[in-house]
Amino acid sequence: VGYGRRAARRSTVTEWAVGGRRLGTLLFWFINAGEVYTTFAVLGISGYAWALGAPAYLAFCSVSLSYAIGYWLMPKVWRAGRKKGLITQADFFAARFGAPWLGVVAGLVGIAALIVYVQIQLVSLSLIVQLALGGSLSTTAAVIIAAVVMLAFVYLAGLRSAAFAAAVKDVLMVVVVVLLAATVAGKVGAASVFDVFRLAEEAHPGIGKLPGVDPASPTGPIWLMTSALNVALGNWVFPHLFQMSYAAKSGQAIRRNAVWQPLYSLAYFFIILLGFAALLAGTQPADGNMNAALLQFVTDRYPGWVIGLVAGTGFLLALAPGSVLLLTSGSLFTRNVVGPLRKSLSERSALLLSRVSMVGFAAVAVWLTVGQSGSLVDILLYAYSAIGMLAPAVFLGFLWRRTTAMGVLAGIVVGFVALLAPFAKDVWATHLPAWEPGLIAMAVNFVVTVLVSLVTPRPPERAVAVGHALGA
Repeated sequence: VGYGRRAARRSTVTEWAVGGRRLGTLLFWFINAGEVYTTFAVLGISGYAWALGAPAYLAFCSVSLSYAIGYWLMPKVWRAGRKKGLITQADFFAARFGAPWLGVVAGLVGIAALIVYVQIQLVSLSLIVQLALGGSLSTTAAVIIAAVVMLAFVYLAGLRSAAFAAAVKDVLMVVVVVLLAATVAGKVGAASVFDVFRLAEEAHPGIGKLPGVDPASPTGPIWLMTSALNVALGNWVFPHLFQMSYAAKSGQAIRRNAVWQPLYSLAYFFIILLGFAALLAGTQPADGNMNAALLQFVTDRYPGWVIGLVAGTGFLLALAPGSVLLLTSGSLFTRNVVGPLRKSLSERSALLLSRVSMVGFAAVAVWLTVGQSGSLVDILLYAYSAIGMLAPAVFLGFLWRRTTAMGVLAGIVVGFVALLAPFAKDVWATHLPAWEPGLIAMAVNFVVTVLVSLVTPRPPERAVAVGHALGA
């Protein structure tokens, strides 16, 4: 009987997509950490430290700023979702601005950003698959296997099971980071953890300060500040984190997490340490792929059981968040892209369509990932630049009653032009060369949204109430 009830709950989109809105403080902690601390945190940051040095400090800055913003924003999102029965981020756009068509636009932008984000997980999973098989598998085959495993997990699980997987992943991540950090000095001939940094600075002067190993790199203080701000402003605007806010049992559960979870960022000190140690050890990953620097270092210097532990942890670090990214994409597509066209879609059909659509999104992510040799950090910044086009609307939706649907649409269109158009890129490269392009485009988006909102009709009061009459 108990299983039957659980199965019945899983058969609804609300249960599958937002965990039945019952994630308490502990479970919300793990699913939140699962989405913030992914393979980007371990493989991406250590690889960035190995290749560039100090620019890896971006991780510290962005996490601290992000949770300060999340403490204010996420409870507001939760209240809007609870009061109006929202399931996806695009539901919020349609309801807050009184325009169902804007929900379609937000859904498409969100899906595009999520697909780019899935790349991070696929790149990492494929590296681990290749490691497990001794490098005998091609990159393309490894990426396809990674996508199939990710799809299988989310197809059978849903959000609540992803939360439990994230809990296991978090424990293993702490164990691995502590184990490697405690032993790494001896592996590279250093006297202590801090001696690793000294030796790295002696071998590569300037590695510990911006702009890093390459004095000509644009990764200076302005790059660090603008990139961190772009990540912090865009982080909670990602559809899966928006959707995760709906899943919380209470606003208090969200605030507790925002207060205490930045402690996780202390792990970045040790992850950067591991990147420096890999550089000292002369680690040379295949094809110079910086994303594989830590895996190669562990493979070269540690016994088999440690290699297995690192690989298994990395697998979960990619699988737990990647599954939620695909789940959210499927929810957005079914509810906010197809839903307005097929209003008679049954709950069962909607659930089936969500699952089938994820196969297509995973295929697109595979196509983007094959041949990808860029840093995980660079991929992350691309994803944040894309989702940043929704950020002005989200913040203004809670702060300014006058924000209109046409203003939001105009901001999104002009923002993407500022982000992607060749002539705009040339302007920013000439006049603001050190600035993160995503933040510039977000600022342009914000200004256009405000100006167009001032000259277009106000949204209905019932729509404004979604963001302003909830005591949030």
